[in-house]
Amino acid sequence: MSVGKSAVGQNAAKRPRTARGQQTMRKLLDAAEAEFGERGFHDASISGITRRAGTALGSFYTYFDTKDDVFRALVRDMSERVRKTVGSSVGPGLSAFETEEAALASFLNFARDHKEIYRIIDEAEFVDPASYREHYETTATRITARLQAGMDKGEFRTGMEEAHAWALMGMNVFLGLRYGVWSDDRPAKELAAIARSILEQGIAADSHSQA
Repeated sequence: MSVGKSAVGQNAAKRPRTARGQQTMRKLLDAAEAEFGERGFHDASISGITRRAGTALGSFYTYFDTKDDVFRALVRDMSERVRKTVGSSVGPGLSAFETEEAALASFLNFARDHKEIYRIIDEAEFVDPASYREHYETTATRITARLQAGMDKGEFRTGMEEAHAWALMGMNVFLGLRYGVWSDDRPAKELAAIARSILEQGIAADSHSQA
């Protein structure tokens, strides 16, 4: 997976310009995910990241100045990977409810494959509040757009707005924690179907008069 602008922060001079550089960056970010996820921000080290990545210490400083820099880049990278994973699971041929069901199932599978994401994002609230807030605000913006699309199709009741998106995101986040990080003993599709049934009772177009 190539590394985009969001993964390398604001310093354009340190963005990888070659395929080899992108591969090195990817190794460092994957290693940082494991290091921060296992040890936490304060106990993690740059040497631990380069050791996991199998790269020289100098390679780290080619792309990052500090541990804070790689942590910030990792938060943005993981947020972008969630966006791409969820985005690839939905398409124009799905109904609004099928879209939400597919989006949640793909997120649950991502959380199972990258359990570290919860610890990393939670620590970002204190290590880098701006990237923490950006992660959730951009996610809420995408959900709001999906809700708007559902209203435009006449499948969701009218009046859906940002607050509904945050409520829906909250449900998804905690389902990911319970059934992605703490255990994976139930199929993601089964859990997504349960969540869909809640939405169908709450925001379907014909439920508006009952809300």
